[in-house]
Amino acid sequence: MKKTIAFLLGTLFAAAALAQSWPQRPVRFIVPFPPGGATDISARLLGEKLSQIWGQTVVIENRGGAGGGVGAAEAARATPDGYTLFFPSGSVVTANQHVYAKLAYDPDKDFVPITKVVAGPQVLTVAASSPFKTVKELIDHARANPGKVTFGHAGIGSQTHLAAENFVWQAKIDALAIPYKGEGPGLAAAVAGETNFFLGNVAAALGHITSGRLRAIGVTSRDEAAQLPGVPPIGKTIPGFENTGWFGLVAPTGTPRDIVQKVYRDTKKALEASDLRGRLYVQGLAPVGNTPEQMAKEMKQESALWARVVKERKIEVR
Repeated sequence: MKKTIAFLLGTLFAAAALAQSWPQRPVRFIVPFPPGGATDISARLLGEKLSQIWGQTVVIENRGGAGGGVGAAEAARATPDGYTLFFPSGSVVTANQHVYAKLAYDPDKDFVPITKVVAGPQVLTVAASSPFKTVKELIDHARANPGKVTFGHAGIGSQTHLAAENFVWQAKIDALAIPYKGEGPGLAAAVAGETNFFLGNVAAALGHITSGRLRAIGVTSRDEAAQLPGVPPIGKTIPGFENTGWFGLVAPTGTPRDIVQKVYRDTKKALEASDLRGRLYVQGLAPVGNTPEQMAKEMKQESALWARVVKERKIEVR
């Protein structure tokens, strides 16, 4: 009995010592989308701050494809020692399992939640040369031309895809989805006029909007977004419409709990820094920093919601 207690105490002390000394080398954030999207922007902003806290470089590795599935599969296979963490958008770990008949990862079994890092609304955009000035004009045109209006997204099952499908569904229009290998390429296609509209995250679309390359005609938040004054909520045209995206951190299953807790605490500390909060605000993002337990509960609830939406919209990849 004494030997068992001594062993357990020794294991606990060893785990605590590991967390205190971690990290002793660079930490890798796998981002499952190409550079330029909101997931990538969020990861880089947090990574820069955590590099200062940890005294170690946070390396951002972009692994786009399959609606975030390529990066997720790589992260799931990573050694669970805290040196590889996964930075997905919410849909990658709450919706893809309902969209894809076959996944190379299991969001529930392969990852443990750490924290939701940031959240923010999406913005409905059209090319600067587009004739559509309002959400109503776009909807009216789509209803008059069923199946001819197109929208881009960051990959089937991605956050931007689901937000757009939700819009199409609630607007009662027939529109054609065009997948791209990430939010950045999807926005570039919208700028070029390859698609009629793009419902992207504010953080990714803001630069295109302020430069005049894209026109913002609606936001998915209940109220106007402070970063986009004068752009009305889509809910004013489609009563009750609202959509929020989020980006967070999870770790491969088996990662020591003390390291998970340390990453959570340090991320929360980073998000409390006024300089980072200011940079996030400019991007249309709000810090979250909830506990691993809270994140797990919210992911479960969100997964159930997307299961219903995916079924209603008949979104499926075999």
